[in-house]
Amino acid sequence: MSSGPFADLGLGSDASADDVQAARRRLARSHHPDLGGDADRMRAINEAADAALRLIEQRAAVPATAPPRPSPTEEPPIEEPWSVVARDMPSFVVEALPVETFEGLLVAASILGEALDDEPPYRLDVVLDAPIACWCRLEIVPDAGASTVSLAVAGIDGDPTPDVIAVRDAWIATLNAIDWP
Repeated sequence: MSSGPFADLGLGSDASADDVQAARRRLARSHHPDLGGDADRMRAINEAADAALRLIEQRAAVPATAPPRPSPTEEPPIEEPWSVVARDMPSFVVEALPVETFEGLLVAASILGEALDDEPPYRLDVVLDAPIACWCRLEIVPDAGASTVSLAVAGIDGDPTPDVIAVRDAWIATLNAIDWP
């Protein structure tokens, strides 16, 4: 793997963060050591995905020109109900395989708020009620017999984006407080 992070993942340089995470999951299914793959290859895949995600973040940080105005016949764009997204990638490690980690996060989600959408066992979208009202996306990646969880958060209905570290700490405290494998 040496032709650049996007190419290493089988993606074009215009790939989105979701595309990168999907490629990482797809490649993990074939190359993860727990599934008979090679640890060095999996490490290279994770490094390429992390590098691609950093490039996407840098690309997003560059101020864009003013968006084009819709023509009078076009529908106005639909606004997302959340504000700017803050990311903590990777955020924390759970000493369990992705399936078990996902189940633990589902239990924690029922305590902290409500699950909105999921792609078991790799992605979970949640609206938190307590202790910080916000939208969260948790992405789970297999990592040598454990699971690495990346976290993205955003405020809801125009609220400011909450502190991603405070939200991470709430997830960790909840996971540590519940009884799960």
